[in-house]
Amino acid sequence: MKVFAETDRLILRELIPEDAEGMFEMDSDPEVQRYLGNKPVKSITQSLANIEFIRKQYIDNGIGRWAVIEKATGDFVGWSGLKLITETTNNHINYYDLGYRFSKRFWGKGYATETAKAARDYGFNELNLNEIIGIADINNLGSIHVLEKVGLKRISIFDHGGAKHYWMKIRKSV
Repeated sequence: MKVFAETDRLILRELIPEDAEGMFEMDSDPEVQRYLGNKPVKSITQSLANIEFIRKQYIDNGIGRWAVIEKATGDFVGWSGLKLITETTNNHINYYDLGYRFSKRFWGKGYATETAKAARDYGFNELNLNEIIGIADINNLGSIHVLEKVGLKRISIFDHGGAKHYWMKIRKSV
């Protein structure tokens, strides 16, 4: 299993089927899904399917969201990282989106910022990207704050799934 990055407290590695229980805990929680426009998953089978979908992105695109594992406990925290978006969003296509999602019991520990920095650095240093995009519901103040802390700037507001979202961007500094 490939480890993409490590921080002081976390390991960011590929998602594997054994992460399904942690994914189910996270994605079945309506509060976790609040700003995402998703319905909570109802079965661990859906979580396994989501993991397989992400694993296919590793093969097809060379990148996909990473499992976030707490070093101290070995617990599955959630996922974070980059994803190549190949469908049109806000009149853009084939861009790298920085995202993260964690089980509620891990909120408030700074893990989103920690993993977002690692993903941003991986994108610029390992993938040699010129820019990274972030999308956040305008009411999701926590996510907006994280994206801004790692250097993304609000560019515009657009409709995404019937809700207003910020289109945010960071460019590689030369």
